Amino acid sequence: MREVVTRFPPEPNGYLHIGHAKSICLNFELADDFGGKTNLRFDDTNPLKEDAEYVRAIQEDVRWLGFQWDRLCFASDYFEQMYERALLLIRKGLAYVCDLSAQEIRQTRGTLTQPGVESPYRNRTVDENLELFGRMRQGEFASGERVLRARIDMASPNINLRDPVLYRIAHATHHRTGDAWCIYPMYDYAHPLEDAIEGVTHSICTLEFADHRPFYDWVIRECEMPVASKQYEFARLNMTHTVMSKRKFKLLVEEGVVDGWDDPRMPTISGLRRKGYTPESIRNFCREIGVAKSYSVVDERMLEHFVREDLKLRALRTMAVIDPLKVVITNYPDGQIEWLEAENNSENEALGTRQIPFSKVLYIERDDFTETPPPKYFRLFPGNEVRLKHAYFIRCQEVIKDAHGRVVELRCTYDPETKSGSGFTGRKVKGTLHWVEAGHAQKAEFRLFEPLVGDIADEEATSTPSDDDQTVQDADRAFLGELNPTSLRIFQGFVEPGMKEAKPYDKFQFFRHGYFSVDPVLTSADRLVFNRVVSLKSSFEV
Repeated sequence: MREVVTRFPPEPNGYLHIGHAKSICLNFELADDFGGKTNLRFDDTNPLKEDAEYVRAIQEDVRWLGFQWDRLCFASDYFEQMYERALLLIRKGLAYVCDLSAQEIRQTRGTLTQPGVESPYRNRTVDENLELFGRMRQGEFASGERVLRARIDMASPNINLRDPVLYRIAHATHHRTGDAWCIYPMYDYAHPLEDAIEGVTHSICTLEFADHRPFYDWVIRECEMPVASKQYEFARLNMTHTVMSKRKFKLLVEEGVVDGWDDPRMPTISGLRRKGYTPESIRNFCREIGVAKSYSVVDERMLEHFVREDLKLRALRTMAVIDPLKVVITNYPDGQIEWLEAENNSENEALGTRQIPFSKVLYIERDDFTETPPPKYFRLFPGNEVRLKHAYFIRCQEVIKDAHGRVVELRCTYDPETKSGSGFTGRKVKGTLHWVEAGHAQKAEFRLFEPLVGDIADEEATSTPSDDDQTVQDADRAFLGELNPTSLRIFQGFVEPGMKEAKPYDKFQFFRHGYFSVDPVLTSADRLVFNRVVSLKSSFEV
């Protein structure tokens, strides 16, 4: 029995997303379960789309999720070996240089019911193919002018075996090899060779590659690799309200719809991290959804469930007012500041307590007050009494409005006998409001998010990709036109004074609002910004 060796093989042409997290967890944890090893390998075979920035970001994401690779590898490490194996295929009569354009190759490939048409260059001699392929490497031909194709079977029922392209010409600078190469291996040719070179025992990929497996095996066999790897397929992750297309992500960034790959509305791992998700919650989510062969769509609320479960015992529970309305307690002594004790997390005593100030002037949420209450409205309205959390009962006595009729201030009275924790039992109220004392309040910005796309899973998982550039462009324009215009709402409000020292990624549960995380990009010495990770409750059940 060989040692179990897996690999996570992203192409560095964009940032990783939640679908990649499933693959990362599967590959690393499978190897760990059997005492094996996992390689992080970059399939950097297309210099036109790849960048060192993505290489760095992917490594950061894998580490943040809690995994460490045994070997860091690149497809470009093996370019010379791949070239030598291509020469072997030519000598065996199993590869030839073809002058057809990419469009002509597509047109002659055939359909599921009709065989393909053989290239007029298919019967070139071995010597001629060796000469032309060598000249391709030397840069004598323009990009796209010639390709190297496998010589298999143009009538095969599996279209992937109808003389697939092995190499194409691309005069572009590679992020690692510079201009040393101008021919680059295609993914389907490079991938099995990389697995075999690294001794990978379990080459795990998504179901759309199942039809590619015969070619995967053909490459390993005909290239006479000393170690054979085996490919296994599983269903990719599809989620409601989520697309998982790097092309669409790049479009969102380039069109300025989002402020970068790490925008909290993006399902990228960096976006989830910035929003406030924890690596533990993502790992637990990936374990729960499991591995299957059948297509399915996971409810996004399942991911939200796991971050709630992770944060409910570790996040400090404090008060924040997102849309403030001023409250003046008319019978509270002028200039007096009272410090009240409050627990930091009622479900985790180890997090201790804190002191919060109370005075004559406070802020409450604007939507915690109405002049004309509907039935069973238990919050504040004229003449009604409510409890301020950790403090006293207050009763609304007067409503102050501006020249436009908008409520700008409430004048209330308080009952000093009703202090929280005093044991007062004289009467009960049904409403409890959160608040922040005005004199010590810390200004803060709150960013609340909704899904960027509608109630769909990634359409690319259920549709046939098109080779027509115009069709792709039309689909992208339609995608941009269907985005949610209210995916981001920004509020200016206040938090307790103890939040002044909050650091990027610190997590809090704001009473009634949900779980929030300090934004690492927008927060500065004079600006405190919170991203809402998730609301407090959901109807979803695991």
